[in-house]
Amino acid sequence: MRTVFGVLRIVAAGVILTAIIAQLLHSLTFDLPDVSFFFANFFSFFTIQSNVLAAVSLLVGAWYCFTQPKDPPWFSLALAATVTYMATTGVVYNLLLRQVSLDQVSTLGWSNEILHLVAPIYLMLVWLFSPGRTPVPWNRLGVIVVYPVVWSIYTMLRGALTGWYPYPFLNPAQPGSYGAVVVYILAIASVILLTGAGVVWLSRRRMPAT
Repeated sequence: MRTVFGVLRIVAAGVILTAIIAQLLHSLTFDLPDVSFFFANFFSFFTIQSNVLAAVSLLVGAWYCFTQPKDPPWFSLALAATVTYMATTGVVYNLLLRQVSLDQVSTLGWSNEILHLVAPIYLMLVWLFSPGRTPVPWNRLGVIVVYPVVWSIYTMLRGALTGWYPYPFLNPAQPGSYGAVVVYILAIASVILLTGAGVVWLSRRRMPAT
């Protein structure tokens, strides 16, 4: 059974990486005024970063499926964090950004759906049904929220220097200025914390049979 899930993880990682590369190459077909700035912007999206983490986690997880009867604790924590970020990506995009045009030059429709809907759902299914998962201790919940905090600080500092923000709700030029940005950040932080808590709780329920 672990072998089957290992193969599925490889396939899913390939689909995610294909979606990322396809969007990148599609955007590069346009006449970009500053290609290096575009690259920095592209890989500053939380969506892109979380999907890269998802692809890497799935490939590492596939290797463990082929070689070990259970995932090591460090990997279960890393996968729990990745599942949290992907679930947050799906929720935030589909609630706040689905009708918003982001700075991608031109969004590739099928790639967009994979990165914002299909992949988050798949990662949740991986977490729920993959055999060999080990429980994540509750005291590791703080580790899960470190990356989003660092990303938020990086994004706001870079935005202040360049004037570019990956998502409109992070731009202080919006109505409400920094006050509105703080409200959005706190709301999303709450989603991440609650999602992370749910992911940890699920890991401590009955494990799928190996």
